[in-house]
Amino acid sequence: MKSVFTLVGALAFGLGVTGAAQAQDPVKIALIHGMSGSALEAFSKQSQTGFELGIEYATGGTNEINGHPVEIIHKDTQFKPDMARAALEEAYGDDEVLLAVGATSSGVTLSMLPIAEEYEKILIVEPAVADGLTGEDSNRYVFKTSRNSSMDMQAQALALAPDENLYVATLAEDYAFGRDGITAFKSALDGTGATVVTEEYIPQGTTDFTASAERMFNALKDHEGRKVIMIYVAGGGDPMGKIQAMQPERYGIEISTGGHILPVLPTYKRVPGMEGAIYYYYEAPQNEVNDWLVDTHMERFETPPDFFTAGGMSAALAVVKALETAEEWDTETLIETMEGMSWETPKGTMTFRPEDHQALQSMYHFKIRVDEDVDWAIPELVREIKPEEMEIPIGREN
Repeated sequence: MKSVFTLVGALAFGLGVTGAAQAQDPVKIALIHGMSGSALEAFSKQSQTGFELGIEYATGGTNEINGHPVEIIHKDTQFKPDMARAALEEAYGDDEVLLAVGATSSGVTLSMLPIAEEYEKILIVEPAVADGLTGEDSNRYVFKTSRNSSMDMQAQALALAPDENLYVATLAEDYAFGRDGITAFKSALDGTGATVVTEEYIPQGTTDFTASAERMFNALKDHEGRKVIMIYVAGGGDPMGKIQAMQPERYGIEISTGGHILPVLPTYKRVPGMEGAIYYYYEAPQNEVNDWLVDTHMERFETPPDFFTAGGMSAALAVVKALETAEEWDTETLIETMEGMSWETPKGTMTFRPEDHQALQSMYHFKIRVDEDVDWAIPELVREIKPEEMEIPIGREN
């Protein structure tokens, strides 16, 4: 399916034409993602595909909301903060979109938050993850459908079953995603008795992990108890495979990491039996929305939906639910409608927490299973981790 979607004109709203606008007027939505310049392009493409599928599903194939055709405007941040700010300004101003969705990199997305506040228009964050996106630097116009670092790390900690016999070294990229993630991981371990013995931070794009691995081995090897290297890296470079190739087991050290997109999961075949937590794997959720997504994606693309396909769909479903529910489409009414709003997604029910607009959602504890007939390692479901099991810190009070 080809979609051409856009967001609603600020001029029309300034004249008092809101939800009662003429039926032929489009509702314009901007999708602002990095489509060039980074290995994270795959995340953006999945998110945009998922968003379009979500609009289709939520509107019963009409691609109309309350009689208004949905028009999507695509903009490329090139993974540069200045480009992202300019793209969002153009979307809100020249393109007169009603709201925007993006972006992919947490650091880039952080730079966009003040623009939403300046234009007093909604920005739905998807798929960027960092806690700070709903934290002190955020504002009341920002809603976040993607999970956050605390969810990743609360779930990861639960999957590790931490106690006083657990010693952990962490490896993360040195930017908002990685720093926030490790902060959240340490917070999740508070009170369990587990110890983080060292933290390693690497530049984005790192491909040689030898020095970091040796430092982590040395920090862990003399401890009595369970010793784990926890990897929290969003990009490529295959840190898990390369560190595993250095034989951490000779020191009694195991590796743990969260789940990843399907193109990365073949590398997990090196660690059968590894346990961790994942945001989404197409076989984990059992609900009608996910059934439709899996069947439709297989039919059209001959592959299962991935991490960020589900995320993009969740964002689209939130948009449609809000616009169908709100009495008017001005920003203030939409904010009032979305605060505390629950809606169904491929992951089940999500709810925008009123305090900071973070979408609370389930995560999935997995154990890696290797099947020679499947190209990737299978993050087989151990159990669903419900939102109420995770103590997700509240970010900015709106």
